[in-house]
Amino acid sequence: MAPYSLLVTRLQKALGVRQYHVASVLCQRAKVAMSHFEPNEYIHYDLLEKNINIVRKRLNRPLTLSEKIVYGHLDDPASQEIERGKSYLRLRPDRVAKVAVPSTIHCDHLIEAQVGGEKDLRRAKDINQEVYNFLATAGAKYGVGFWKPGSGIIHQIILENYAYPGVLLIGTDSHTPNGGGLGGICIGVGGADAVDVMAGIPWELKCPKVIGVKLTGSLSGWSSPKDVILKVAGILTVKGGTGAIVEYHGPGVDSISCTGMATICNMGAEIGATTSVFPYNHRMKKYLSKTGREDIANLADEFKDHLVPDPGCHYDQLIEINLSELKPHINGPFTPDLAHPVAEVGKVAEKEGWPLDIRVGLIGSCTNSSYEDMGRSAAVAKQALAHGLKCKSQFTITPGSEQIRATIERDGYAQILRDLGGIVLANACGPCIGQWDRKDIKKGEKNTIVTSYNRNFTGRNDANPETHAFVTSPEIVTALAIAGTLKFNPETDYLTGTDGKKFRLEAPDADELPKGEFDPGQDTYQHPPKDSSGQHVDVSPTSQRLQLLEPFDKWDGKDLEDLQILIKVKGKCTTDHISAAGPWLKFRGHLDNISNNLLIGAINIENGKANSVRNAVTQEFGPVPDTARYYKKHGIRWVVIGDENYGEGSSREHAALEPRHLGGRAIITKSFARIHETNLKKQGLLPLTFADPADYNKIHPVDKLTIQGLKDFTPGKPLKCIIKHPNGTQETILLNHTFNETQIEWFRAGSALNRMKELQQ
Repeated sequence: MAPYSLLVTRLQKALGVRQYHVASVLCQRAKVAMSHFEPNEYIHYDLLEKNINIVRKRLNRPLTLSEKIVYGHLDDPASQEIERGKSYLRLRPDRVAKVAVPSTIHCDHLIEAQVGGEKDLRRAKDINQEVYNFLATAGAKYGVGFWKPGSGIIHQIILENYAYPGVLLIGTDSHTPNGGGLGGICIGVGGADAVDVMAGIPWELKCPKVIGVKLTGSLSGWSSPKDVILKVAGILTVKGGTGAIVEYHGPGVDSISCTGMATICNMGAEIGATTSVFPYNHRMKKYLSKTGREDIANLADEFKDHLVPDPGCHYDQLIEINLSELKPHINGPFTPDLAHPVAEVGKVAEKEGWPLDIRVGLIGSCTNSSYEDMGRSAAVAKQALAHGLKCKSQFTITPGSEQIRATIERDGYAQILRDLGGIVLANACGPCIGQWDRKDIKKGEKNTIVTSYNRNFTGRNDANPETHAFVTSPEIVTALAIAGTLKFNPETDYLTGTDGKKFRLEAPDADELPKGEFDPGQDTYQHPPKDSSGQHVDVSPTSQRLQLLEPFDKWDGKDLEDLQILIKVKGKCTTDHISAAGPWLKFRGHLDNISNNLLIGAINIENGKANSVRNAVTQEFGPVPDTARYYKKHGIRWVVIGDENYGEGSSREHAALEPRHLGGRAIITKSFARIHETNLKKQGLLPLTFADPADYNKIHPVDKLTIQGLKDFTPGKPLKCIIKHPNGTQETILLNHTFNETQIEWFRAGSALNRMKELQQ
């Protein structure tokens, strides 16, 4: 792939502001990864080493692996302030000899699972032709590689092609940390951050703390890499990793395959971690060699001291897990940190009233669709087939990439899973992100599904709030789909074959990589042309799928007076609650249309309902987006009040774009998830937290709020909030923020994009 050439600078200087907005739409419309397709040409371990040595002399202490990679990519290693949890680092992801940052576009969200991979892909290409054409032509025009529909999921493609030990890579999806399985610091960001990096601007990240997870013993039997992260999620909870990199180390690491490490890092997003990473070892070298990157592995061997932690390095928190004692886990429902051993989940389900019958088992996704995953599932399937059994539950298989699909077809795994009753879906996210045309239940019907995915928030997979989704390993999903019940424990329980004889499933065993080469399958990659002068990117002004972004209004220089409360949210509010996926994903390129899903999943504390809020003017209850549009039309600025870890989940930037587009000015919560807080800042909103979390209870949905202190808005200085109750009484509270000087300029300019434009003029 040709290196990527300063997209935003080209757009602004050569084509003007209109096409600059194409870059923004591009980052919203698809997933974008900043990385190297030909890393050989660009890997500069010598520069990494030079920067590490500068920082090592300054800090005069052993460094963790995370610190080596992150600090090794500092824009100014000699002068940058470095303090974990406090400093804002200016980084160069991934610093190269040229002035450009190679980038690729991925479109894995728009293929709806319906009847099977080939037909579903054909249908998606027809329905989404306008969008795919936009992505292809925009990529061709501005030198960005395009992975066509059907290529697979961005994270699997990155692992197969882009990630390497020591890389600093950003991608516009929260599960970008998947690349940590190859020893890189790979971080999920919003689209506005991606635009910064594309434009050659140093990327800013709050200096992360480092949580160490020491692994001892070795995995065996039914225990899998997925169980490591399911256990860690149970320990740290969905916000325990916020502001930190999770760094795995210890002798147990070598018992985990490279793709298994990727699984663990991938799902680290569910604990709020900035990213997760493993030290370089022989399992990574083996994977690099098998995927055609042996020369990179050899180079990594030479610089291995910089790709592992220093002896005696300090972790801000340390967790120890003995893999030899780790039991298979299953987490859920409704949250990925509700951990249960598989042996106990049936009893818990009976006690809690969760449906025991499993309606659907789903394996694959970006988290668990490796060759090894498919092989272990096929090993379970073969045992059941030998006794004449098929799945009692419906069963689906989602390959993570075209390469995985082609290889499991060639080696017979796919057919074994079909023989069991499975349907092989398209190489895409599918049901994992709500792209599932589910027909076996009605909305509101209470049911249980079991997946090998990473998230199981309410309604995420099928838009049904009564679907109890559980997350576990692919082999456990397969075993449970055969048994059809949560009460089945494959380690101890028996099945009955068609001959009437009882048998027990043996723990699966499979090769971590194919014995031969991977089958690359169909060529689905579009190289950008060498000469892009004849390329055009057209966006119809009447399109219902694509809309060029218009600049948001600047701050007017005044305090925010009498803000109306659009909604006071009760409990968990993920980015899925704020901007639902599923059928809404087709509008990701059209901000006004997708804004009709704003906060429709959030629970209003006033009435305990979703998508029902009081209009302060008419006093009538109605949908959240309609109420927000009413306020915008009548010049009423508004605010959202949220609970803990607001914005948990996907890096979905629309969850920040939509409230800004519909007239929001601030989001006030007990705490934020990292990516969402940054996304809000980028769009000119004020993400603020209660100095005293108990002040959440002082605010009522009928109140009005005034935020003071914006004229003297400075880092570390709280803002004042006056709560005005309908009876005329007032209360004053303090609101904290994490803005630095640069981010305050974003607010004043109206957005980070506006500020970038100001600096270019």
